[in-house]
Amino acid sequence: MKKIIWLIILLCSTKYLWAQTDTIKPSAIWPDTHGGHIQAHGGGVIKVKDTYLWYGEQRTRDLDTAYRYVSCYASKNLVNWTFKGNALILTRPDQNLRNWVLERPKVFYNKKNKQYVMYMHIDGQMVDANGQVNTASGYSYARVGVAVSNRAEGPFKFIRTFRPLGYQSRDIGQFIDDDGSAYLIFEDRPNGFHIARLSDDYLDVEKDVCLIPEHMEGGAIVHYKGLYYCIGSLLTGWTPNPNKYATAISLAGPWSDFKDIAPPEQRTYGSQSTMLLKVEGAKQTTIIYMGDIWKPSAQWDSRYLWMPLHIGDGQLALPQPRPWTINVKTGQTNTSQPAGNTIQH
Repeated sequence: MKKIIWLIILLCSTKYLWAQTDTIKPSAIWPDTHGGHIQAHGGGVIKVKDTYLWYGEQRTRDLDTAYRYVSCYASKNLVNWTFKGNALILTRPDQNLRNWVLERPKVFYNKKNKQYVMYMHIDGQMVDANGQVNTASGYSYARVGVAVSNRAEGPFKFIRTFRPLGYQSRDIGQFIDDDGSAYLIFEDRPNGFHIARLSDDYLDVEKDVCLIPEHMEGGAIVHYKGLYYCIGSLLTGWTPNPNKYATAISLAGPWSDFKDIAPPEQRTYGSQSTMLLKVEGAKQTTIIYMGDIWKPSAQWDSRYLWMPLHIGDGQLALPQPRPWTINVKTGQTNTSQPAGNTIQH
């Protein structure tokens, strides 16, 4: 009996160690610390104290289709992630909503209230006055949802849906400026995409800071060495396209013309932007492009493309994806090269 117990312990330990790595491998299966492929699609990452928290769409196979799920993972090093559970399990938020989706969840931590606030894109088709669903109309709900929790891993309590400042809202992104102010980025199909400041408690959208009149989704922003960099994806659905970037000295603009972040024929190496993550280390600051490689017919197998960007002096470029490492304490990264050498950033 003792031998069996020790064998079980050894097998569990081996599985845990197998899941540990020091390398991020873009487009590959990314196992969590229990060996399962990370399910945090269209997500976002925040740092609370010394822990990074990654929230995203839970796309595991055979989920109950009556619900939508947001997962939560935790890490100390951005490489090895532990599944903390489903932070939100949401039933249909509006009884008149059909064929509905919950996409691109983003979580903010409100230090003043010690509360986690989750925003998400909720969309679908509405039942008309005759009780009929116009499936030809596409998504028409176009709202954000808000949920709160006192714990990072949840459970989050759903509060409401609304259209921020009265505008349609589809893809959303998040940005926290160096002064701690929080912003929601949301795509408004008729007009472009908005950069809007959240209220002090993060529970509402307070002010429209800027409308960028480009029709783009997957919006993400970072502030780096005195400039704001904004990236986005063209409106091609699941199909990858050349993501683009612009710069400004103020969130209110004016913003420069948009340029490609990678050779356009590469179509962002098959990915779509979801966030720009700033890692401020003791020796340098690294900006990580976070992108999703979608597999619409096998969404549970969708992959991630994370790469350190070449950024500075108004230029931004996503390099050819290769395995790489990061030291979150120093901020330094090393990227593998085809010959087996590495380049330190």
